[in-house]
Amino acid sequence: MNMSGKMLLIAALLAGTAGPVAAKKEKEVPPAAQGSSAEPDNPYPSTYKPYPGRPTVIRNATIFDGEGGRIDGGVVFLNEGRIVAIGGPDTPIPADIAVFDGTGKYVTPGVIDIHSHLGVYASPGVDALSDGNEMTSPVTPHVWAEHSIWPQDPGFGRALANGGVTTLQILPGSGNLFGGRSVTVKNVPARTQQGMKFPGAPYGLKMACGENPKRVYGAKGREPSTRMGNMAVDRQTWIKAREYQKKRAAGKDQTRDLGMETLADVLEGKILVHNHCYRADEMANVIDMSKEFGYKITAFHHAVESYKIADLLRENGICSAMWGDWYGFKMEAYDGIKENVPLVQQAGACAIVHSDDQDGIQRLNQEAAKALGAGRRMGINISDEVAWTWLAINPAKAMGIADQTGSLKVGKMADVVLWNGNPFSTYTRPEKVWIDGALMYDSGNPKLRPVSDFELGQIGAGDVK
Repeated sequence: MNMSGKMLLIAALLAGTAGPVAAKKEKEVPPAAQGSSAEPDNPYPSTYKPYPGRPTVIRNATIFDGEGGRIDGGVVFLNEGRIVAIGGPDTPIPADIAVFDGTGKYVTPGVIDIHSHLGVYASPGVDALSDGNEMTSPVTPHVWAEHSIWPQDPGFGRALANGGVTTLQILPGSGNLFGGRSVTVKNVPARTQQGMKFPGAPYGLKMACGENPKRVYGAKGREPSTRMGNMAVDRQTWIKAREYQKKRAAGKDQTRDLGMETLADVLEGKILVHNHCYRADEMANVIDMSKEFGYKITAFHHAVESYKIADLLRENGICSAMWGDWYGFKMEAYDGIKENVPLVQQAGACAIVHSDDQDGIQRLNQEAAKALGAGRRMGINISDEVAWTWLAINPAKAMGIADQTGSLKVGKMADVVLWNGNPFSTYTRPEKVWIDGALMYDSGNPKLRPVSDFELGQIGAGDVK
């Protein structure tokens, strides 16, 4: 946590009032009558409040707006946590406000990582902090990733300072067919996960197919131990969920079931499905299963064979969250290619670059650059500004938050990164990062370098990392 953040926290604690990371909980609204299975509305609400900002202008920068647009010599004006204006060199600039010269630099929306395990597999990577996989049953939709998040994970600050990451979705692991609920957070220092929780962002359901569930439970001598077992358990679970959902909708009495609540919300379109899946044939099977039971897949994650069925993904409105060149480490990842992301883009499908890794999240700009370069070498000429959609508006759409963030548009959250060069260069780093208009990182200001409480006082730790 940076020093300015600490001072804000201390002031809030001494005053006994709600600070940026300790706002009062939202008032609960009684749920509509739905029988004995009625669930409380928003039992773990976001208490996130933006840190204080000030009116700020960045000028003379090359701007990627996150939706495929580019402005050379552009201007971005931030005020009261929002994008107030964006345009070319002639954009009016108010007097007497903070102005940063972006000559030779680039401005983008904050990086969004759709697939992270920060906080649930926190650093240091020891068993005591391994809280991302509830591998006691192949079906665990009742667990919520947010209840494992450790806000002091040093990975959050490193993702901000080294990678310009302002928003991330934290998911359970992939050992189970139904892994549990994901949660979207803003990358700010907080005492609790609720202080980081992105207000109004829909939950996700983490599902998995392929090798992981069949290996984990096959080794225990129980179902599933095969891919057909994976599908059978999935389908049987959806049958039960549909029955639960119909009774709940009709207001019939039944015992509350946390797992069935999550799946019923998926069936009603309230929770988004994020499915870990590598092989093209398995993704096609899962698409058919979603149609059998009437739910929508938002995105396939990892998806190293998306290039084989990019047309099918486009036709069904399903995003692919992919790596630049991480493949071949197990059989289902064997047939990946470096051109996967640009081929999905070329087909008109939704392409996303993700991390799945505490180190990769610090270099997602480079991960996207590798994919961009591989595409160009095979003749797919995608512009830099279009490639930035892989880290901005596309993940925002798949996470259900594109109306609030993911691009530099007037009225949206002022989640902004000023890079010290072209962000697709290996040598480029974030110079400044704003979240909701508050300057949360400044490479030139030691007081604005995130340091976790966990690292304070430890040799070799702190703002030098």
